[in-house]
Formats: sequence, structure tokens, C-alpha cells
Amino acid sequence: MASKLNSRFFTRLILPAFVLLFIYSTTLLYTPSGPANKSQIAISAPHPDPNPNPCSIFEGKWVTDPNRKPMYDETCPFHRNAWNCLRNQRAHMGRINSWRWEPRDCVLNRVDPEKFLGMMRNKNIGLVGDSLNENFLVSLLCILRVADEGAKKWKRKGAWRGAYFPMFNVTVAYHRAVLLAKYQWQPKDSVLSDGDGVKGTYRVDVDIPADEWANIADFYDVLVFNTGHWWGYDKFPRETPLVFYKAGKPIHPPFEMLDGLKVVLKSMVAHIWEKFPEKTLKFWRLQSPRHFHGGEWNQNGSCVFDEPLEEPQLDLWFNPSNNGVNKEARLLNHLIQEALKGTDIKTLDLTHMSEYRSDAHPAIWLGKKDAVAEWGQDCMHWCLPGVPDTWVDILSQLIHYHLGSG
Repeated sequence: MASKLNSRFFTRLILPAFVLLFIYSTTLLYTPSGPANKSQIAISAPHPDPNPNPCSIFEGKWVTDPNRKPMYDETCPFHRNAWNCLRNQRAHMGRINSWRWEPRDCVLNRVDPEKFLGMMRNKNIGLVGDSLNENFLVSLLCILRVADEGAKKWKRKGAWRGAYFPMFNVTVAYHRAVLLAKYQWQPKDSVLSDGDGVKGTYRVDVDIPADEWANIADFYDVLVFNTGHWWGYDKFPRETPLVFYKAGKPIHPPFEMLDGLKVVLKSMVAHIWEKFPEKTLKFWRLQSPRHFHGGEWNQNGSCVFDEPLEEPQLDLWFNPSNNGVNKEARLLNHLIQEALKGTDIKTLDLTHMSEYRSDAHPAIWLGKKDAVAEWGQDCMHWCLPGVPDTWVDILSQLIHYHLGSG
């Protein structure tokens, strides 16, 4: 009798309890109740994200493409003579412009000047930095002019050079600020000029942006910054050094050049973060590599090459541990990337893809008699048309991703 009662008790009370417990635990496990569960649902959703993250467009290889031709020629009115390698009859220009950058895991579309200007209608693009950003600018202007031959040279106080595209109401301009921070010459009686061979100093106010770009925050919708090529003892030798100031007073003990660069980067990035609108699309272009072979620019360094470098050669040329002529690009990139952490400034990492292209500099074809004897070969800037045209392709694709809508 007791056995039958226990069986009935289990059936009527215990078994339903187990069923309820199972249902409750199942609901607890599968009902989303917080951010983690939302994330899981997003990951497993059957519909693809309509705005996927851009692929790694900076990693890849150069491939020959006999169908690839420049979009402009030596008649572009925005050329700078020393970079106009077609007019200066630089050897192998057809070969130089037959290389196409092929990213490792995505497609790089060639810029469509008309569509790009249409997307940028009533907007402005600015480049701020040294002459490598000007090199970039000239390529961009000459390419965009294909869609608006009425483009006019443009200048505004503080802008070094640029162009206005009237069909689209777009301005693209360059602000020359080689250190980004404000700097000026000081005569010999300034600080540190104590009879040790110093002729004078350049005062660098690490916390003050150069006048050339200090007041441009409200004008541009897209900005590309760079610095680095002037941060070397070839530009500021020991007899005319940089002296760093903060809050109007010299920094003690005095900084060496790279320590000064770290502080300037930190200050300029903070200024951009604080003063420039969040809606402004901001890029920082990493270093453009040099290709001096056999010596520095003033030591008979040469770059008369016919072919790009092979991948195994890159570290030999550019790894700072090898202490080679062109070691500074990767070293400075590390400092820049550290300064950009935690900001909305996007990295435009054109260094690696450009490291291959030892063949694409003006070299001895500079368009001026005795230029090489006076200045050495140019193994720093790029022939135009040339490698910066691919930089434009990359920049336009990134701008489209962040601002465009088809």
C-alpha cells in the first residue's frame, strides 16, 4: 500500500516539479537578457552586416597590369616641376605606371573622379604636413581635374596651394606645416647658444599648432595629417638645433629630437581631438619611405632603379635594427601610432605598400639643370603620375566607406 502511495505522490508532485524546472532553465539559457546575448544574436544573424568593416587594404602586393594607364599627363596645371617625371623624361615611366596594388583580402577599386567629386559635393578636403603630403595633393588634384577641367588654382590665407572644382563646389588644399607645431628661428644669443658652434636655434612650441593650420577646423570635412620627414639632423643639424618650449618656457633638461617629436605628436593629436568637430573625417598618413641606396641624399645616395623591391629585401632596407639609410620610417610610425591610440583619427598606413617602390622616385630627372649637383638625387618624393595615384585610390575608397552612400 505504501509503495502505491509513494508512486502516486511522485507522479502528481515531483514529476511536474521537474518539468517546470526544465522549462525554466531552458528559458533562462536561451532568452536574451543583456549585451552579451545581444552580441551572440548579432553574430549568428542570417543577414550580413550592410556596413562591414573595411578589409586590410594596406597589405598586399604589386602586380603588373599592362592595361593600367595614368589618368593625367604632364599637362596637368597643378604639377610641380620636380615631380613631373613625364615632362622631365624620366626613364621607364610606362613601366612605373603599369604596377597595380592588389590587397591581400579585398579589392581596391580605382577612383572614379566624377563619382568621388559627386560624393564630396559642397565639401572640402585638406592635407596638412610636409612636402610628402603636397606630393599626395598634386596627385589628387590632377586625378580629380579629369572630372572638372574648369578646376582653378585656389589660395586662402594659411593654405599653401590647392584647387577649387566649381562643378561640384569642392575645395582641395594643402597647408604646409612640416613639424605641425609652431617653430621659428632664434638668433645666436638665444638659449643654448654658448659658443659651442651653435649658430642659432629653432624654437619649437610643443603645445601650439603652426599658424598655417591652427584655424582650419571649421572649413574641412576630410583632413589628412602627416609629419616626420623634417624630424632629422639633416634638416636641423647640431649647429642649428631644435629647442623645445612648453607654456612659453624652454623645457629642461633639453629634449633630444625624438623626445621632442613624441611630445609634439601628443600635443597636436590632443589639439585635433579637442578643437576639430567629431563629424570631420580625420586621417593620419604614416611615413612615406625613402629609397636612398649607397648613402644619404647629400652623400651620393641613388635610386636609379628599374623594378620594385622584392618582399625579402624590405627588412634589409627599412628595419631600424639594421641601422640603414632609410630606417626612420618604421621608427617614426611606431611613435605616431602610439600617439593616435584612443582617438578618432584613422591611420592611413601607406608605408608598407610604398616600401616596395624603389623604382618610382624622380631620382636624377628633376627638370632643372645642375639640380642633382646642388641637392642630390630625389629618392624621397614620388614621380607623378606614379605611386601617389594609388594612395588616392585608397583614400577615396576609405572616404567612401566612412562618408559615402553608393
